[in-house]
Amino acid sequence: MERGREREVNPFDDDGDAEPAFGVQENTGINFDAYEDIPVETSGQNVPPPVNTFAEIDLGEAVNQNIRRCKYVKPTPVQRNAIPILLAGRDLMACAQTGSGKTAAFCFPIIAGIMREQYVQRPHGGRTVYPLALILSPTRELSCQIHDEAKKFAYQTGVKVVVVYGGAPVNQQLRELERGVDVLVATPGRLVDLVERARVSLQMIRYLALDEADRMLDMGFEPQIRKIVEQMDMPPCGRRQTMLFSATFPKEIQRLASDFLSNYIFLAVGRVGSSTDLIVQRVEYVHETDKRSHLMDLLHAQRETEVNGKHSLTLVFVETKKGADSLEHWLYVNKFPATSIHGDRSQQEREMALRSFKSGKTPILVATDVAARGLDIPHVAHVVNFDLPNDIDDYVHRIGRTGRAGKTGLATAFFNENNLSLARPLADLMQEANQEVPAWLTRYASRVSFSGGKNRRSGGARFGGRDMRRDGSFNRGADYFGGNSSSGGYGVSAGYGGGYNPAVASAWD
Repeated sequence: MERGREREVNPFDDDGDAEPAFGVQENTGINFDAYEDIPVETSGQNVPPPVNTFAEIDLGEAVNQNIRRCKYVKPTPVQRNAIPILLAGRDLMACAQTGSGKTAAFCFPIIAGIMREQYVQRPHGGRTVYPLALILSPTRELSCQIHDEAKKFAYQTGVKVVVVYGGAPVNQQLRELERGVDVLVATPGRLVDLVERARVSLQMIRYLALDEADRMLDMGFEPQIRKIVEQMDMPPCGRRQTMLFSATFPKEIQRLASDFLSNYIFLAVGRVGSSTDLIVQRVEYVHETDKRSHLMDLLHAQRETEVNGKHSLTLVFVETKKGADSLEHWLYVNKFPATSIHGDRSQQEREMALRSFKSGKTPILVATDVAARGLDIPHVAHVVNFDLPNDIDDYVHRIGRTGRAGKTGLATAFFNENNLSLARPLADLMQEANQEVPAWLTRYASRVSFSGGKNRRSGGARFGGRDMRRDGSFNRGADYFGGNSSSGGYGVSAGYGGGYNPAVASAWD
């Protein structure tokens, strides 16, 4: 690792002394007890047992210090299981939604591993950099979020974290790379460009993480990902450790992703808030021409319940960029402070919009699906599907913006004749989550012929996917199924050591 070139910026709001964090248990309003019933399933050979506390994990004192600075006391379910697996050097496919703590689950082992390999010799000279870890994500927003978290976790460890993404000037990113990089966070397109320019080499990669893997494939990044992993100078399976994290792993994506993994362990953590009662889902029949007035009624009703004039954060999803701009303007004209985010916004505009929304200055954010995955917006009280998506998994990802980290939330969907193909999977999803299904939606669901395809949800009722190796049609000739499945209370087998105290902070991404 390259150290000592410049003074490291403190990413925490303290003076660099970790001691104050010991005596502070930050109350983040998280409903930790909701995690008692989250099912966890693992499969694979010789699965390392889960842990109950960070103290059981050998991450090194510097990382432990940063865990305390972050006021993380209890590991989340995905961290309890994933961190021991990754520290054991195993490849991992993990099914866990945003808000479950997965960023820390893969960052902690990567940083600890690089610290143990601090004397690895890398080529010197020239303008090419040789990172030891690569984290791929689908969007610049998610990449920046991962980068910011990883910088906190790596503070004063000597591990250098750099982010590169498209839609921003490359020269500044090149300057950051030239200062040294151990962990590179990247979007696929920008990384391919930098490797082809010979500014980045992947030949020293020890750790490869793909976050939001299903979304990257859905967004058409498969050719770039395959090029990065299989056709460039990255070490092959067996000479690197590979980990994939995502909210869903349908069979098709598992088959493709399995090309990148070797003798992997499959970990599924139940959907926080979609398979429990944490998110109250409401579906209302609203004609297309009535959507705006209906939204205004919702927002007025919401205002009446707000305390001390503090506005709840509301995220409104629309299908098109034009629709986002139009609805934002209409809300503004009607005295509802709103902002919007979509693919045509510049990076600076998107970051400004997110800051304004998170701070409550504009408590309504109108968004296309660019904001549906991975963004760290922790206190959204209400998600409105003004325009429903065509795919049920996209609906799951959207409503997952509320009810995060065990907190309760509300999701409202406007349904009409344009959404008939979603009637059956939506009714099934609501029934699974113990939600009240409107009689009219049940009637639509029974009428519509449901032939599967894109809207067939993968996996069991409580997970976003299951290990496809359990399917007899995909058998590599080995017994991969020595894992365990558990739910409810996390007994010894699942690694849950008692209930959470609501005043205890935990490591959410």
